[in-house]
Amino acid sequence: MQNLVLGIDTSNYTTSIAIVDHENNLIIDHRKILAVKEGTRGLRQSDALFQHVINLPVLFEKISELNLGTRIKIVSVSSSPRPVEGSYMPVFRAAQSFGKTIAHTLNCTYKEFSHQEGHIEAAKWSIGKKLESEFVGVHISGGTTEILHVKNNDEFGYTINILGGTSDISAGQFIDRVGVSLGFKFPAGKEMDQLAINTLKKEIVLPVSMKNTHMSFSGPETAIQKLVNKDVDQASLAKAVLECIACSLKKTILNTLKSTGLKQVLMMGGVASSQYIKKYLLENMPKEYEIYFGEAKYCTDNAVGTALLGIK
Repeated sequence: MQNLVLGIDTSNYTTSIAIVDHENNLIIDHRKILAVKEGTRGLRQSDALFQHVINLPVLFEKISELNLGTRIKIVSVSSSPRPVEGSYMPVFRAAQSFGKTIAHTLNCTYKEFSHQEGHIEAAKWSIGKKLESEFVGVHISGGTTEILHVKNNDEFGYTINILGGTSDISAGQFIDRVGVSLGFKFPAGKEMDQLAINTLKKEIVLPVSMKNTHMSFSGPETAIQKLVNKDVDQASLAKAVLECIACSLKKTILNTLKSTGLKQVLMMGGVASSQYIKKYLLENMPKEYEIYFGEAKYCTDNAVGTALLGIK
């Protein structure tokens, strides 16, 4: 029987645990989305941390049921947002606390990685393709929109440099702010994406605000919010938001590829699970470049990538 790696990730909106074996096979993948009060656009860190503390024991019940505890030899946790000095968010304290306690109890190895590295590893694992040692990573989520130069470090995670992204709100914030204004529950990504992908209407075209490898969504958000309470079809509003994001991403990604000479792009993060954005980029990116989208389930917050990193 193979030894196992336990991964724990406690992000802004999801409590996650995962177990993998040393051949990268996924054994357990359990998650619980944090509760957000209706009509609000997020959680305070203290409230999210409290929910993680409540959720983790519930998720761990499955490990006990399957009698896997004695086979866990490595505990790998997400301890920070990014793999740079000073990167910190209180929510990751839950993963660290539970992870260290379990590692000490089982007398096994304890490892820490960043939440962003976990996203990269999960997305890369899900596409089932070996990427070059250096590639462009695009991390688009509720709190992050960054274009990254990713270098694989076989011994420990990744070396990541930010090459671009947003100069104001993230793509996820843009989607969620408009979605909540339309009456959808936070996070509103799934509802907005379904509206956009299922309509043929294109009544609204938002301006794309970008310069080189940086984009801005505050101006487009202001423009679309003015239309929310007017007699405008919800699907048209959702489509305008997602097309603005997709077009902005295409232009900034192309500028990044040209400046770096890299040819491969890996899309990750919750917003990368959007069917509309995926379809747009796959259809509009030049064929000389390779663009890969992590499987939707492994684009959203999860502990699978964190567990896989523990094998390195």
